[in-house]
Amino acid sequence: MGIFQKIKNALKKTKDAIAYRLNKLFTGGVLNGEFYDELEMILLSADIGSETTESILDDLKHEVDKRHITKTDDVRVVLKEIMHDILDFELPEEEYPLVIMIAGVNGVGKTTTIGKLANNYKRAGKSVTIVAADTFRAAAADQLTVWAERANVRIVKQGEGADAAAVVYDGLQSAKSKGTQVTLIDTAGRLHNKVNLMEELKKIDRVINREFPKAMRLNYIVLDATTGQNALSQVDLFNEAIDIDGIVLTKLDGTAKGGVVLAIAGEEEVPVVYVGVGEGIDDLEKFDIDDFVSGIVDNE
Repeated sequence: MGIFQKIKNALKKTKDAIAYRLNKLFTGGVLNGEFYDELEMILLSADIGSETTESILDDLKHEVDKRHITKTDDVRVVLKEIMHDILDFELPEEEYPLVIMIAGVNGVGKTTTIGKLANNYKRAGKSVTIVAADTFRAAAADQLTVWAERANVRIVKQGEGADAAAVVYDGLQSAKSKGTQVTLIDTAGRLHNKVNLMEELKKIDRVINREFPKAMRLNYIVLDATTGQNALSQVDLFNEAIDIDGIVLTKLDGTAKGGVVLAIAGEEEVPVVYVGVGEGIDDLEKFDIDDFVSGIVDNE
């Protein structure tokens, strides 16, 4: 199955929820206040959020007037351009050695994501070490070990309750000594009211910077697409503790509110880098803007 087909399939619930209304809106009709009101309701129903929806509509009206567009079907093209611009971030080219710290709240799929990321890098010919620094949750390291074995990569771990920063220190020394190209660091799932765990996250961040200054650093937050607008507050909370470089959006295939991708990019100004499109180890794809926008808006 091609990448576009995977993205398209993952967006099926979102598309099914809004496709009929979009197609009806873009087929015939008049470009008037009612048209824009209906488009606003459709965008909101896809969980694009009020702030980003308002921005899209303002830009859309401006472009329609500027280009003297009179046919509703031509608005579809402009809408896709505007969505594309919202999602279009200039991502840094990855350099090696690379250290990626993975953060997020409980239950979003961090462990699965790390396993899939490890598999992606391994298949790309990179050496990978996973560091199991979630020492808070029972059996977290055991679950991560299963994924490491599936991806056929190294894992550094200690027992439950060990100091997470110490595990990271050991993992980085091991990665450096082995000349590992990609080091993936798991962290405990945490909420903003778990002050000790948020402080631990900051400490891990400092340890990485201190112990591996030559490595390229990326901090990713894993978000569950089915949580919709709640995902935005999670980005805010983690950005206060560490600088978030990118988002991995899981369970996109399990929600009709895939428009939250636009809300995240528009309001948080953080790029979505990967999307989970299924349960398999190969079901983590680089986020493709054209595929995503086409998967929601196009009449296919």
